[in-house]
Amino acid sequence: MMQQQEKKTDKGSLGGRLGVAFMHVLAPLPLPVLRALGWGVGQVLYVLAAHRRKIALRNLELCFPQVPPRQRRRWARESFVAFCQTWLDRSWLWFGPRALVERRVQLQGAIEELEGDTPTIIFAPHFYGMDAGGLALPLRTSRAFTSIFSTHPNPAIDAWLRAGRQRFGDVRMLNRADGVKPIIANLRQGGLLYLLPDMDFGAKDSVFVPFYGVPAATVPSLSRFARLGRAKVVGMFTRITPEGYVAELTPAWPDFPSDDAEADTAEMNRRLQSYIDTMPGQYYWVHRRFKTRPPGEPSVYE
Repeated sequence: MMQQQEKKTDKGSLGGRLGVAFMHVLAPLPLPVLRALGWGVGQVLYVLAAHRRKIALRNLELCFPQVPPRQRRRWARESFVAFCQTWLDRSWLWFGPRALVERRVQLQGAIEELEGDTPTIIFAPHFYGMDAGGLALPLRTSRAFTSIFSTHPNPAIDAWLRAGRQRFGDVRMLNRADGVKPIIANLRQGGLLYLLPDMDFGAKDSVFVPFYGVPAATVPSLSRFARLGRAKVVGMFTRITPEGYVAELTPAWPDFPSDDAEADTAEMNRRLQSYIDTMPGQYYWVHRRFKTRPPGEPSVYE
């Protein structure tokens, strides 16, 4: 039994290493070629990945009930294409020359919010360009930069993800299991925290607040970290463009955090909705955002 498990692990690790090697091969390709390849793979995946397609369509139905089904299907297909295009883009993001990344990844908006040493949390929702946005910050500021990650089950892919996200600047990737102490310590020393709290992490430590009018289990970590770290909160959403990516920073959110973590978390979701409305097809709809239901409520995915 143990030998069979070890063989499966070895095969998975080999597959991961081959995948990373393939990314090295893709990195020098012109961006239009990569995007065309991602478009084609995304179209195929939309057809074959029936389970994830149903999740995306159900999420869009819950969040945009007033939108015609045909438009929701178009957004779902765009979401699959964006997933594949941004995955392939990680080849040049993490293996390409620095000058190339700086040219293709633009940072706009309230860039002045990064100046000085005020503890700052970057609220970075799960748009598919989030890794490009994560590189835009250390490319343009020398401030210590912390982000939280979940371990990938494939060791080779996990190492590739962490190395890519830390390739520029003073970046520290923290596992969720590390707890909050190193996160708060970095903030209080004037660092930046790149936070992505807009997924369903289960009922534990979550509150139910509206997301497009549907109760959604949401971790109140943005409010909590802002209070503990005495930090301001800045929104950042990253858009895929034909030339690469544009990451846009918002001005610091006024009167945030408050003394009410649940109200703060509801405000976070309201702001997230305003970002999603500008590019619905680029949000991570394949995640079961409404998986955790309030007590007594049935699953919305059955």
